[in-house]
Amino acid sequence: MIAPGETIGILGGGQLGRMIAMAAARLGYRCHIYAPEEHSVAAEVSAAHTRADYDYAAGLSAFAADCAVVTYEFENVPVAPLAALGDVPVYPHPRALETAQDRLAEKTFVTELGGTPAPFAPVDSKADLMHAIETIGTPGILKTRRDGYDGKGQWRIMSPTDAEALELPDTALIYEGFVDFAAEFSVIACRGADGDIRYFDSAHNEHENGILALSTVPAPAVITEQVPAARELAAKVAEALDYVGVLTLEFFATANGPVFNEMAPRVHNSGHWTIEGAVTCQFENHVRAICGLPLGSTETVTGGARMRNLIGDEAHDWAQILADPANHLHLYGKAAARPGRKMGHVTWLTFD
Repeated sequence: MIAPGETIGILGGGQLGRMIAMAAARLGYRCHIYAPEEHSVAAEVSAAHTRADYDYAAGLSAFAADCAVVTYEFENVPVAPLAALGDVPVYPHPRALETAQDRLAEKTFVTELGGTPAPFAPVDSKADLMHAIETIGTPGILKTRRDGYDGKGQWRIMSPTDAEALELPDTALIYEGFVDFAAEFSVIACRGADGDIRYFDSAHNEHENGILALSTVPAPAVITEQVPAARELAAKVAEALDYVGVLTLEFFATANGPVFNEMAPRVHNSGHWTIEGAVTCQFENHVRAICGLPLGSTETVTGGARMRNLIGDEAHDWAQILADPANHLHLYGKAAARPGRKMGHVTWLTFD
């Protein structure tokens, strides 16, 4: 067990790291941010900051010497350089990073555990793509196997003609068939070092331009009826990875049950509502888990909640948002409000 007063290392300097650090501070921990970016919104609320590349072994070693435990706030941290952290525990285990960083490995892993992803096939050439389309059909989505998020690194293919005209990037790809779904939802679980696992209420997630726009709890019946099966898969994933911390799995609710979309080995955007809407938010429970503390209750404390992402210039409406005293506004401190960039979020609670 890691006692308050010790230092938690966080790989990554974005808003998720910022909210982890704020939750850690409430429990009496210091946080040390390690990130390559010049401006880190997580470092602004942390006790220490190392600005260095993820493959800089000496930097990682010095960072680890200041930390009792290390976690990460996004899944694109390279795995191999983490060996430089030495004996400092890293939670969740880097196995989870390795699995989530490759969409083909991730979907194969979930399939072996009994989960149902969208039909998929690896693509390394135009011939592979045409064969995948012949096998799976159209419409479909071609994605990079690594990196890419919020709709980046993806190409919609509505017909074989679209594929023929596409110039493939020089990287490993995966083709996925479209899923006929009624709604999208996420399962956010937290697993302690002792194997105790708890779940937050699943949110109904709505996307705009490939970016999460709105998460709502409670979710409609078309989702809640499929949550038990989705949680069963999440538990299998967590146990197979000996997972410690918050784990998120995204699903499509379909006529044939939940279809797995993707895994995020970290706290998740669709769980931001838990800051005000749950007894213990996802960020605090993540800190509790990686420090070996008992997990807090994940129960929703009100009739429900809605969380809206503030994208780009929407964050400039902060005065209007705060004019409604019921709003809970979170701005991340990012300097430039670029299109498609998550600048903050606002949460509304509902009461019975």
